[in-house]
Order: sequence, then structure tokens, then C-alpha cells
Amino acid sequence: MNFDFSPEQELLRDQARSFLAANCGAPLARKLLDGNVAAGDDLYRQMAELGWIGTGVPEEYGGFGAGGLELCVLAEELGRGLAPAPIATATYLAIPLLLLAGSEAQKRKYLTPLVGGELTVTIAVNEGPRNATPRNVATMAENNLITGVKYPVADGARADLALVLCADQGGGSFYLVALNEPGVVREDIPAQDPSRPQAKVSFDGAQGKAVGKPGEGWALLAKIYDHAAVLYAFEQMGGAHAALDQACDYARARFAFGRAIGSYQGVKHKLADMYVAATLAKSNCYYAAWALSTDAAELPLAAATARVSATKAFDMCASENIQIHGGMGCTWEVDCHLYYRRARSLAVNIGSNLVWEEKLVRALETRPEEAA
Repeated sequence: MNFDFSPEQELLRDQARSFLAANCGAPLARKLLDGNVAAGDDLYRQMAELGWIGTGVPEEYGGFGAGGLELCVLAEELGRGLAPAPIATATYLAIPLLLLAGSEAQKRKYLTPLVGGELTVTIAVNEGPRNATPRNVATMAENNLITGVKYPVADGARADLALVLCADQGGGSFYLVALNEPGVVREDIPAQDPSRPQAKVSFDGAQGKAVGKPGEGWALLAKIYDHAAVLYAFEQMGGAHAALDQACDYARARFAFGRAIGSYQGVKHKLADMYVAATLAKSNCYYAAWALSTDAAELPLAAATARVSATKAFDMCASENIQIHGGMGCTWEVDCHLYYRRARSLAVNIGSNLVWEEKLVRALETRPEEAA
């Protein structure tokens, strides 16, 4: 049985790694931290030209027509390369939602310009620090007019379109809203990782177009979050391995008392723990990749498992990377904080680890006995 990626998928990985090494990483992340918010715009267009945004989009809509495994390969390299562009929000969440629930007319109208990088799209679900539930979503849709406030919205200040979860007569539905039209006000909100910006988006009678059947918004959100959890987990796993590599390189090169610090037992233990956490996350991510690519019944369980382990692995590797660098690891000049910022940002993107641990427990409880 082959548990590895195919030669074609490895070729995609090599292309992605080379491109991101040349165009992303710490230099671009630092530009964004310094307030140059437009620094990643060209990068997004280049990703579109490479076909990355359309990786999972059928060819009839201008996409590449690939599957979940190719998306997983890309997500891992995006994490390793600290990619700041809004490709993650689009490819993990918004575009899959449009493919799953959009009408044929909506797909033909929006997918081609999205794949080509002419438009950017995000998803607006939460309303403050609470996790979104049917009981606390106050954003309303009446006669296709949207009223309410959503925050945080990933890439919301610069996106052209948003898929907005609203309470309506059906109970809860998604609406597609053009964010540059009247009735929409956007403002940046502070983010621990400015290379993945967040925004507050206010709607006051903004025109929306229903996506999917009335009342199926929550069911759609659960499916999309399982899909996105796998890809975010791969991104976190890529970031964890990058932080581990950075720590190993420093431990080999930094000498103290005539010896490389990596030869000291205390540092060895930290590196070993990081390796174990990152490798466990990789194993769980591969299981989730299989479930995603085959649309297996185990996807909710596999997605939650991968998300929990990858979140913990990236957080641990990013934190211990700082510790291994010693006092200078806490400084602005060293790149450790870039991985720590990204780890903290990704950890809460689609719900905190507590949320996904609860989902994991529920998935285990409802797992068929014959599959246990």
C-alpha cells in the first residue's frame, strides 16, 4: 500500500516550494508587518497564473480539475513558506462552498474570475469572539438585503466578494455579497499576524444573492469546515516542520563553551519533542488527506484529528524554536516570531483547539462500532 504522494504531486510540491522560497518567506512577511499591505498583491496574481487558486475547481469553470491531495500538497508548502496571500481563505473555504452550493449561473459567473485572480473572495461567519451557532448569529437577511456585523473576517478589508452566513426565515443561509457595493463598510482590526489580516465588515441593507437552499447554511458550514480543517492542518504541519528545520539549523551553527548547542542534552530533548509532535501531525494529516480525497465517511473524524494534532504541533514547534534561539529568539531581528505569529493565527481561524477537540470527541462517539 502506497502512503506517499504521486510523482506528479511531488512535482507540484517542488514547483510550489521553489516559487515560495523565491517570493515569500521572512522578507515578504516583514514587509507586511511593517505596514506595506499591498506587498502581497502581486504574489496572489502570480499564484493565479500558476493555477493554484483553481487547483480544486473543475476545468469547465477554468480550473485545474485536480483533487484534494493536490490541495493538501499546496497547503503544506504555503505553511512552510509563510505565504501571506488570501489564497488560503479562497481555496480552503469560499471556493469549495461556492462549488458545493452555488447555482450553475453563480459558478459560471464567479469561478472563472476567481480562478484567474481577477476577483478575491472570503467567508464571513463569526460575530465577535463567540463561536457562531444558530442562536447567536444576529446578521439578518430579509428580501436579499443583509444587515449586521461580521468580525473577524479573514482578508475582509481587501476581498471583492464575501459569502456571508445570515439568519433568515429558513433558519440560516449563505448570501454572496459584493463588498465594494453600497451598504458595506470595512475596517481593519488588529491581528497577531498582520500577514494574514482580519477585518470588521458591517452590512446595512447590502444586496445579497442566496447561495444554496434556504436553511441549509449550518449544514454547509459543517461540511466546509471539515474540508478546510484538513487543509489548515497541512498548512500548520508545513509551518511546524519549517520551525523545526530553523531550530535544527541554529542548534548546529550556534556554539557555546566550545560545542554546538545541539550537542547538549537539554536542547536535544527539545528538538526530539518537536520532531515527535511534527511527525505525529504528519501522520494524522495523511489520514485526513485520504479521507478528503475519497470523500470518506470518516472525514469529520479525520479532519478533527488532523486539526487538533497539527495545531498543537505548530504551536509547540514555533514556541520551542524561540527557546532554542535563546535570548535573541525573542527579538524582532530573528525570524522566530514570524512562525509563532502564524501558529497563533492559524490556531483560531475556523475555531479554537477546544472546539476541534469537542468535535473529535463527538466524532469518536458517533463512529460506527464496526469501524472502531
